[in-house]
Amino acid sequence: MTKIIMCGCNGHMGQVITGICKEDPEVEIVAGIDKYDGIKNDYPVFAKPSDCNVPADVIIDFSNVSVVDELLDYSGEKNIPVVLCTTGLSEAQLEKVKETSKKTAVLKSANMSLGINTLLKLLKEAATVLAPAGFDIEIVEKHHNQKLDAPSGTALALADSMNEALNDAYTYKYDRSQERKKREKYEIGIQAVRGGNIVGEHEVIFAGTDEVITFKHTATSKAVFGKGAVEAAKYLAGKPAGMYDMSNVIDNKA
Repeated sequence: MTKIIMCGCNGHMGQVITGICKEDPEVEIVAGIDKYDGIKNDYPVFAKPSDCNVPADVIIDFSNVSVVDELLDYSGEKNIPVVLCTTGLSEAQLEKVKETSKKTAVLKSANMSLGINTLLKLLKEAATVLAPAGFDIEIVEKHHNQKLDAPSGTALALADSMNEALNDAYTYKYDRSQERKKREKYEIGIQAVRGGNIVGEHEVIFAGTDEVITFKHTATSKAVFGKGAVEAAKYLAGKPAGMYDMSNVIDNKA
C-alpha cells in the first residue's frame, strides 16, 4: 500500500485524485495540504506543508506556484519523494526542483497522461523511420477557449520528442500566415486551435507521398491527468534521489 500526501487536495485535480485513490486498493491518501478547508475529506488536511506530521511514502502536488517552494523544502527535509504536477514554475523554482532532487526523488512531466507519454515514446520510433523517408511532420492541438498559452506545453513536448530522435535537426513553425513560401523540409509545424470546452486533443501528422499516417490523443476529462499522477506516485515511492519523468513510469510498465 502506497501512502500519499495530496498537496492541493481541495482543488479540482486534488478532488479528482482523491476519488481515484478511493477506488484503487494499492494506494491510500493519508493526509492533504490545502489552505482552503471548505471540503470534508476522509483524511486530515493541513494548511501548509510544515504543519503536516503524517508519515507517507510519496507526495502528489497539484497546488499552486506559491506553495511549491515550501513543499520542496518539506519534501527534501523529510526525504519524501514528490510527483510535481504544478505548472508555471519560475526559473528559480525549476532550479530548486533540481536541488531538491539531490535529496529525494522528484518526478516532473509536461503532461501526466499515460496515453500522451506512451505517444511520446511511439513518436520517437515513428519519426526515425518516416522523417528520413521524406515525410513532413505537422502537429495540430486543440484546447478550450480559456487556455492562455499556445501552442500547448504538450504539443511542444511531442515536437521535442521527435526532434530529439532526429538529432535536433528540425525547427518549429508556429504560424504560416506571415510568409508566402513553400514548406521547409526540416521543420515541424505546430498549429493551435482554441474553442469551447475541449479538454485536450493532439494530432501528429506524418504526410508522405501518397500516404499519411496520423497519431491522435484525445482527453475527454482531466481525470486522465489524475490517473497518471497516481501511477507516477506508485512508481516513485521508494526510489532513490534524482530527477524522474513519466517516461520512467511508461518504461516500467513495458
